Amino acid sequence: MKNITAEELKTKLSENIRVIDVREGYEYSNGHVPGAINIPMSEIEGRVSEIKEGDYIICQSGARSTNVCQWLEMQGLTITNVQGGTSSFRGVLEY
Repeated sequence: MKNITAEELKTKLSENIRVIDVREGYEYSNGHVPGAINIPMSEIEGRVSEIKEGDYIICQSGARSTNVCQWLEMQGLTITNVQGGTSSFRGVLEY
């Protein structure tokens, strides 16, 4: 599994990347990385077709995103985990 820090993610946001936030909807609505798409961990299996090669997966601290990334890799997808999650993101969040 590829990993990237939240700080590294911040520099990549201008590169037209896709960020998937796997937190629950209420967590996502309390602030998320700009442009992130919310697909809660609890819905990943049923929505796996929405995940694309090269997506960046984020959660609050990095635990859920690690679990999701491991599962997605078993499905054959190459994705990147954002270590530290939104709690480590040092940028303006969207609401």
